[in-house]
Amino acid sequence: MFRWLEHTMFAGNSLLMWTVALGGALLGFMLLAGLLRLLSARVRRRHAETGRPALALLLALLGATRYWLLLLLALAIACRSMDTNATASAWLEHLLFALSGLQLALWANALIRHWLQRAGSKGGKRVNPVFLNVITWGAQTLVWSMLLLAFMANVGINITAFVASLGVGGIAVALGLQNILGDLFASVAIGLDKPFEVGDSIAFGDDSGTVVDVGVKTTRIAATSGEQLVISNANLLKELIHNFSRMSQRRVVFGFRVPYGTRSDQVQTIVARTREFIQAETRVRFDRGHLTRFGEYGYDFEFVYYVLSPDYTLYCDIQQRVNLQIMELLEAMQVPFAIPARSVFPHPGTPAAEPVPEVGPD
Repeated sequence: MFRWLEHTMFAGNSLLMWTVALGGALLGFMLLAGLLRLLSARVRRRHAETGRPALALLLALLGATRYWLLLLLALAIACRSMDTNATASAWLEHLLFALSGLQLALWANALIRHWLQRAGSKGGKRVNPVFLNVITWGAQTLVWSMLLLAFMANVGINITAFVASLGVGGIAVALGLQNILGDLFASVAIGLDKPFEVGDSIAFGDDSGTVVDVGVKTTRIAATSGEQLVISNANLLKELIHNFSRMSQRRVVFGFRVPYGTRSDQVQTIVARTREFIQAETRVRFDRGHLTRFGEYGYDFEFVYYVLSPDYTLYCDIQQRVNLQIMELLEAMQVPFAIPARSVFPHPGTPAAEPVPEVGPD
């Protein structure tokens, strides 16, 4: 059996040499895979105990290691060590370059993802996931493009003309997809500038709602009326956006009117008592309250205060209590609210209009 293996030839090498080379490759792969698994378990345990960033990075790199790539590399190295012709040697060189480059690209992508996630979570607040995804996608595309160009150069392809043609083609594609690219850059702008984030309550144009998702092309908003609004990122950034989730306080301006004929002491009482009603509320900062003008139908009052919370329900509760107290005050003073009304006074000396005779049936 041994003599048969030694004298039987395949691709210029005996079967014995092939057996030894491939057996050595499999043995080396199993040893390396076992060491990597043992190292990964120990690093994971140490990271759980200490939480050191260097261990987290090492875990990310170990997680990006592909064992099937290591096996192919071991087999390719074993074949490369055999006596082969020039063509086979050249293809084995290209294969080794491609497999090594693929594993390096996987490690580079893992490093990019780890670094961006770590940079985005500094300060206890995660960065906008849309911005993180776009940057990660762009960096990984660059890595894979560089690997493709390096492999093409390794096999002897002139990449200069290829890169130039890609530039011309890229311009044509950009012109054809300018709306999509505009939305893509708008999503990057949302991630960088952060005018709103997922979960924020916003209003734009005549619509309002809560941001559900910020995608690469569109933003989805759960409208206050119940339906879901989908708007392109570029169009949304053209609108004036009101972000209610970032309010620290709510400014309230309200007014009412009493009719002419109300005495001046009653007007002073109305201003003073309404101010007391507002100041008696908790979580409220009073600003001002005045008889602002002599309106068309009566005396106009205006009051301004701040609710020290963005909660809209709290504002409604406070305003309702103030309104009811004003109603009770005016009822006690027997002063009505002014309503739009016009009085017509005839000019002296104007004859009274004659009554129109009633026309009955013949």
